[in-house]
Amino acid sequence: MSIYRHILVALDGSVDSRTALRHAVTLARDQNAKLTLLTVVPHQPTPVGPGVAPPPETDESHNEIIKEALAEIPKDVGVTTRLERGEIAITILRVVAEDQYDLLVMGSHGHSRVHRALLGSVSEKVLHKAAVPVLMLRSHCQA
Repeated sequence: MSIYRHILVALDGSVDSRTALRHAVTLARDQNAKLTLLTVVPHQPTPVGPGVAPPPETDESHNEIIKEALAEIPKDVGVTTRLERGEIAITILRVVAEDQYDLLVMGSHGHSRVHRALLGSVSEKVLHKAAVPVLMLRSHCQA
């Protein structure tokens, strides 16, 4: 009997996020579950002026995260993808609430450690407010 039928995997391109993806794939195969890969482009102030670099987190960078993740998923695992925009924790929680997921899998630490220190951890916010079980994974290596 399968416990999980639809697993949401929140990705940000970090080492912990890739570890979470690998574990989610194992679970999906074991449970005959479908995966949805989610990445969230955070709202950022738009830089203006000549010579101002674009923000580092763009739709293109997040599409690349999804593309790399899809390359790691075996053909026998059903998968869909979502690219959303907004405040990361709130957006993940909204997606979980909108759809019928049985489990949320994510890395315990993302790219923005300075951001976490200033505003609080995305993973902590999601863990405390998610309406479904949350599986957080941490990589053994520090990359």
